[in-house]
Amino acid sequence: MDAKDLLSIGEVVERSGFPHSALRYYERAGLVQAARTPGGQRRYERGVLRRLAFIRAARAIGVGLDDVREALDRLPGSRTPTKADWTRLSRAWRGRLDEQIEALVALRDGLDSCIGCGCLSLARCRLWNPDDRVAAHGGGARLLPPALRRTPAQGV
Repeated sequence: MDAKDLLSIGEVVERSGFPHSALRYYERAGLVQAARTPGGQRRYERGVLRRLAFIRAARAIGVGLDDVREALDRLPGSRTPTKADWTRLSRAWRGRLDEQIEALVALRDGLDSCIGCGCLSLARCRLWNPDDRVAAHGGGARLLPPALRRTPAQGV
């Protein structure tokens, strides 16, 4: 590949919106690859911009980096990924996104009466938790749809 077809880390930062530190982290995590110049500077193929856009979209719907890596590992190494390649990968996450949309709609529609915390502070719990039965299932908002109970440590 001709050196003029490679992007510096600064160019990738500018074009992708990711900070330098994220690019270095994603490289260490095996999500992107960089070649090195004789002086040790990173150079990225232009296709890295597509990978970074895919990573950003996947993270926005709560996909963890291990799942992102697994998906990216299924891309062909011998050619630039096509729209069909990206569609195939993202289709696997459609169910997750549909679940999150459904959960957010349920949350929006119930916000004025209850968010499923089990506190029984309202005269009538819209999610039917008399006698705080849900407390026996552990702490947290147990009546929220599972897609909305993920914690930051779980990749949201």
